[in-house]
Amino acid sequence: MGDYSLNPYIGCSFNCEYCYINGSKYVESTDSFYIKSNALQMFKNQLKRKAKASERAVILFGSATDPYMNIEKELLLTRNLLNVANRFKFPVHIVTKSDLVLRDIEIFKKININGVLPKDLTFLDSKVMITFSFSSLDNEIAKIFEPNAPSPKKRLKAIKILKDEGFLVGASLMPLLPFISDSDEDIDKIFSVLNKIGVDYIFGGPLTLFGESNNDSKIKYYKIIDKNFPNISEATKQIFKEKEYPNINYQKNVYKKLGKACNKYKIKNSII
Repeated sequence: MGDYSLNPYIGCSFNCEYCYINGSKYVESTDSFYIKSNALQMFKNQLKRKAKASERAVILFGSATDPYMNIEKELLLTRNLLNVANRFKFPVHIVTKSDLVLRDIEIFKKININGVLPKDLTFLDSKVMITFSFSSLDNEIAKIFEPNAPSPKKRLKAIKILKDEGFLVGASLMPLLPFISDSDEDIDKIFSVLNKIGVDYIFGGPLTLFGESNNDSKIKYYKIIDKNFPNISEATKQIFKEKEYPNINYQKNVYKKLGKACNKYKIKNSII
């Protein structure tokens, strides 16, 4: 959720094999990334204009990159951008795979005090929303598909800490991996773990795969499957059949399973 999106970096060093930005208009490969050197000043100018016009919005950090990839430890670009959001009283929604987000708890507390929600969102209990992304809770599986990202175990610990601080925290199961983390049993286990640590919402969806070149997500993903999960390689390719999205029956089945789990654990399937 976010009225405006902000990506401090182009590309992402976490290099998730399924990531849709691979080979896309954003970057040729997630093996490399770029820094938006003018992001801070541009963001400051835009928020200043919006605040002056009494325009309120939620700023989404991380729609096409992770705002807390490893280089952020040194550059502090996301941290500085958050300080700007706080200065002009704009709420934020963070999407990440990293426990580095914990570094900025004190800024989040300030935003929670100072932020002004848009009129249609004033019912929310927090002006800071943090969504952690998972494709699986299995650390070994995650290491295969998300080689440079912090482990699911670290993300789960971060969720608990942020919930204890009073922020609105949830999980994005996007994508669920076909025949790896998308069964009823897999989804139920994920929901059970996330429910125990008190997430406010869980939403998810099926895998999408793009492109036909070596850097594209479809080719990269198929190579990983062929190497590590040869027993499901053909079945995985069959549900896509040269398309970017899995067939409609598969998609409906995934959303049905997610809905069933939300009902069982009484967890919302969206932030609002």
